[in-house]
Amino acid sequence: MSQAYFQGKGYSGEFSRHMGRVKTLLEAGREVRLRLQADAVCAACPNRRGTGCAAQEKVLAYDRAVLARCALTEGDVLPFPVFSALVRQRILTPGLRGQICGGCQWEPLCR
Repeated sequence: MSQAYFQGKGYSGEFSRHMGRVKTLLEAGREVRLRLQADAVCAACPNRRGTGCAAQEKVLAYDRAVLARCALTEGDVLPFPVFSALVRQRILTPGLRGQICGGCQWEPLCR
């Protein structure tokens, strides 16, 4: 994933360690199931609330926008490199990242 925005910064050391492990698995080509709820990526996030998030509506808006822009639907299963390429081609390269997730608290790190 050449454009991974995760930089090892986060809410806690546990969160950052977990995300580092997830990133390694994803970059190795792991298949992913696209979901509009908390999943393995969210496992160590202190904002996780069961299968949701403390900022549920904001997160859903981001996720729905990515799925729509990439012509994907919830439940789709695909290799992470394929998903990453779609995001790169349909969101990052055309410069749409800020439109989709510009309101995120971590947005300055992605700029």
